[in-house]
Amino acid sequence: MGSHVLCLNAGSSSVKFALYRMDKGEETLLAEGEVERVGLETGSLWLKDLGNGTRTEKDASYPDHASAVRAALAALDELGLPSPDAVGHRIVHGGAEHTAPAMVDDALIDSLRKLVPFAPLHLPGELQGIEAVAARYPAIRQVACFDTAFHRGMPERAERFPLPRGLWEQGIRRYGFHGLSYEYVVGEIGREAKGKWVIAHLGNGASMAAVLDGKPMDTTMGLTPTGGLMMGTRSGDLDPGIILYLMRQKGYGADAIARMLDHESGLLGVSGITRNMKTLLEKRETEPEAALAVEMYCYHVRKHLGALAAALGGLDGLVFTGGIGERAAPVRREVCEGMGHLGMRLDATLNERHERVVSAPKSTCKIMIIPANEDMVIARHTHRLSTPEG
Repeated sequence: MGSHVLCLNAGSSSVKFALYRMDKGEETLLAEGEVERVGLETGSLWLKDLGNGTRTEKDASYPDHASAVRAALAALDELGLPSPDAVGHRIVHGGAEHTAPAMVDDALIDSLRKLVPFAPLHLPGELQGIEAVAARYPAIRQVACFDTAFHRGMPERAERFPLPRGLWEQGIRRYGFHGLSYEYVVGEIGREAKGKWVIAHLGNGASMAAVLDGKPMDTTMGLTPTGGLMMGTRSGDLDPGIILYLMRQKGYGADAIARMLDHESGLLGVSGITRNMKTLLEKRETEPEAALAVEMYCYHVRKHLGALAAALGGLDGLVFTGGIGERAAPVRREVCEGMGHLGMRLDATLNERHERVVSAPKSTCKIMIIPANEDMVIARHTHRLSTPEG
């Protein structure tokens, strides 16, 4: 029957999970689900068995990520799905030390606790998930897959901020995120990854990466997942003077600034309507604020695309991934417009059909859509590290 691997992906207020069977080179998704609205008064859980199409849904309160993971494990049992032989976790921040997936042990957990200030919205919940799995399956092997690991091969000129040297030595540097997504995309591009590529992971959280011959050269996110592109509710890059002004002149404290930058900015902040790109695209003909939010978003992506192409010294390919990148044809079109100087020509029909390749025949820059699959990367790493034959 092969090995069964459970993948857990804990967000700030959710836990996504997927169960795979890994058997002699075959990778089969057996079930997937999500616990939503963790920490709120009323949450929800859904789970789908891909084998027979059975779907279960349950509304309940999930006060923390530990309770959410326990509920996910119970739901898998209730559908009669196989118990996992190993569990892999997406860990949003691995710091400078963790450059590859690793087996979970006491030393690794201690190391992650020290990194919580770098990712306070995510790491505490991810640690709770590890502990909840260990409580349910005391002998099970768990693997940590770091979203920052992909970027650790970047040149120092890209990792460093122009700050005093002592801060670099304290770990203040550009870490980059969405690394599991970038790893999957590079694998999907395959032999074509030889060359100069930009990968745009556009979702509620968004970042872009410059990749040369499959290796990371630069990325938009920095020390935390707040930096870089304008996102659903996150500001992206700002003039640091804005923060100082708000603190000195307007009396903002650290918590108020964090709430504004992470939860009240981006598409939501500009539009005053929603963070949801689909809704904004529907409303932009009648709502000027929605139109401005979409225009700014596409502008920011284009601007960063140009910067990353400059870092690479040219561009052979562009990949769109993530929820917006995969499904929002108008965003892809507006990003590519005006980028003809990079050899970019989009085929309107292919773009509207969301084909895998959406560039026109005359385009010297290949433009692709590759759906994100971070769970598959987690499953592969977990199987490899946790089983002798892996």
